[in-house]
Amino acid sequence: MDDLAHLVAPTIGAVVLAGVLGTAGLQMYASGKAQRRSLVDRLSDAPALPQAGRTRRFARLDRRLRATGAGRRLERRLAATGLDVTPAEFAVATLGAAAGLWLVAAGALAPFFGPLAALVAVWTASGFLARQRRKRIEKFINQLPELSRILANATQAGLALRTALGMAADEMEAPAGEELAKVADKLAVGHSIDDALGELADRLPSRELVVLVTTLILSNRAGGTVVSSLRNLTRTLEERKETRREVRTQLAQVTITAYVVPLMGIGTLLLTDRVAPGSIDRMTSSVLGQAAVIAAFALYGLGFFVIRRLSRIDV
Repeated sequence: MDDLAHLVAPTIGAVVLAGVLGTAGLQMYASGKAQRRSLVDRLSDAPALPQAGRTRRFARLDRRLRATGAGRRLERRLAATGLDVTPAEFAVATLGAAAGLWLVAAGALAPFFGPLAALVAVWTASGFLARQRRKRIEKFINQLPELSRILANATQAGLALRTALGMAADEMEAPAGEELAKVADKLAVGHSIDDALGELADRLPSRELVVLVTTLILSNRAGGTVVSSLRNLTRTLEERKETRREVRTQLAQVTITAYVVPLMGIGTLLLTDRVAPGSIDRMTSSVLGQAAVIAAFALYGLGFFVIRRLSRIDV
């Protein structure tokens, strides 16, 4: 009994100490989790804050959308286009356009065309992002000779490559200025030149940019005549710029044809319903007619992609 009495006090003390430590640990865990949630909310709210005089909409939906994999992929696509639009705004606009076209096509033609029009709206929105990304890449490629010239002059003046990139970001217009500003920001927080320029090449993939990035990375690693390399690269980029412009001019008619072909099909469909009112409704009331319409749209889409593919020449 005496031994048990001696063990009671230490046991109670150990239990109390464990309870205090456990309570303190739970409080620290809850505090850290709250701080992390607060940080995530602030980072998520950052794009939704007013910027350049424009009020962001759908902030709550934007936070939820960014938490999903599809939302993050959409955010990366929007960032590559340079559009001042949040993922939630783009998603709501796309769904609104799809619903509107669904109602218009179902009312003007036949109920069967409602879902097809909605799919066309979603596909058009995705194609719009891809086109904006290509336009941004093309514009950036056209600025590469000037960028290479600025870097060559800065390097010849004795400036470090990090300083030269920051100076080019201040002097050049968008999109090159914006992209180089991102590179300069990453360099300022400790990223290496290889990583920062590599991310730039991933955001705006092109042969010309890959050549420029490779030249800068190799020159930064091994040293050497970076000025002469940039001078030669500037002349090469100027020649490629002129060649790309000539090819684009020669293929302008083919590009327009690719868009005219499906529009002719849709116009023929509308003309048929105009000449014989109700013909489209009767045609789509049977399974065979619906299959024929789907096959026709598929063939028009195939023609569009084939013409675009044949007119695509990599220079």
